[in-house]
Amino acid sequence: MSTDSDAGTDGEMEKINVRVPKTLLADIDDAWEERGYANKSEFIRDALRDAVEPPMQLSEEALEHLAESREQRDDGETVSQADVKERLDIDD
Repeated sequence: MSTDSDAGTDGEMEKINVRVPKTLLADIDDAWEERGYANKSEFIRDALRDAVEPPMQLSEEALEHLAESREQRDDGETVSQADVKERLDIDD
């Protein structure tokens, strides 16, 4: 999550006015605090940053591998790193 301290290289803020539907504002009001933002403005700035520079998206292949890994974990088909080291008699 971004903070106000990384708002820009010079740290200066500009005020803008934005009109949003009441239902969207209600959703924003519900979300900003729940997601750990200090205030509504910080939440909206972070959303604007994501719109300007979208976060990296995982490929379909990567998402499929993650789903398969979770399934294997849930089925007990995986072992921890510590277990592998013990089985192979590996010391750190």
